[in-house]
Amino acid sequence: MATTFAVLGSGGWGTAIAVLLAQNSGHRVRLWSAHSANADQLRQSRENMRLLPGVRIPDSIQITSDPADAVQAADCWVTAIPTTYLRDTLARFVTVRKEDAPIVSLTKGLEIATFRRPSEIIGALLNTEKVAVLSGPSHAEEVARGMPTSVVVAASDGGLATWVQQRFGTDRFRVYTNGDLVGVELAGALKNVIGIAAGVCDGLGFGDNAKAALLTRGLVEMTRFGVAHGAEPATFSGLAGTGDLITTCFSPHGRNRRVGYRLGKGESVSDVLAGPQVAEGVFTSRSVHERATRTGLDAPIMTGVYQVLHEGKPPMAAVQDLMTRSQKHERV
Repeated sequence: MATTFAVLGSGGWGTAIAVLLAQNSGHRVRLWSAHSANADQLRQSRENMRLLPGVRIPDSIQITSDPADAVQAADCWVTAIPTTYLRDTLARFVTVRKEDAPIVSLTKGLEIATFRRPSEIIGALLNTEKVAVLSGPSHAEEVARGMPTSVVVAASDGGLATWVQQRFGTDRFRVYTNGDLVGVELAGALKNVIGIAAGVCDGLGFGDNAKAALLTRGLVEMTRFGVAHGAEPATFSGLAGTGDLITTCFSPHGRNRRVGYRLGKGESVSDVLAGPQVAEGVFTSRSVHERATRTGLDAPIMTGVYQVLHEGKPPMAAVQDLMTRSQKHERV
């Protein structure tokens, strides 16, 4: 039986997943854009020229800016909306949700005011427990072009995770399952903050030694933070943790690394953040800092990122503070 997907969000990742699903035999796909002008442009050109130039959007994908048209009789909703816009955007779908179709979240971040994970926002707004999270090292630019990619899907309901695995997986897009929804979601959010730090490292002209140490100790912070909030430590050694962290910290596609790189090169925070694309780590750094301060969690790298982004601390000063901290045992 064919599966109908409603992909909410026509950014690079939403477009890439729509293309992936449409190429999977038997799927029907609708791609929803929040702006009618953008939907018109996508329909006419069949290409997301700004974010995925050269990738054709199959004619079989229905493109719309009407919430009701997007989700009508859909078997599954896929949300590809940045965290900072997620709550307000999903509010447009509350009145058109007729059935309790499962929802797959592609969003990686944390809500600033509430510290809510995307799946929690989705579940509360749309009154459902059928929420899965798809995460891992998966740049839209590569997925849309059919480059081999492996990700993980997490859900509290193992049956839902398996259902998503079977429908998203292809010979170029391998999907593993995981029962640790909290860990997978937190790993996807926290790695963006470390990605900004990695960009700073590159922008300042540091070498392999510094970046290797940054990733290693950054993963320690991610794991410590995640476990304190109910995650399983092993999750951070998997695709959602180590895998996505490596991609984010090294790839030229990464928005978060790009933010850090420009800061390391001496550009002002206001200039760096003026761009149209959302770097989730900027917002997540604020949420993480507030929570770490409140709970007394030790997160020096993520604290340094927060200070550079939100308190005007020079990148080199943040690095110096990290290097001159008191000596410790590695496992502390």
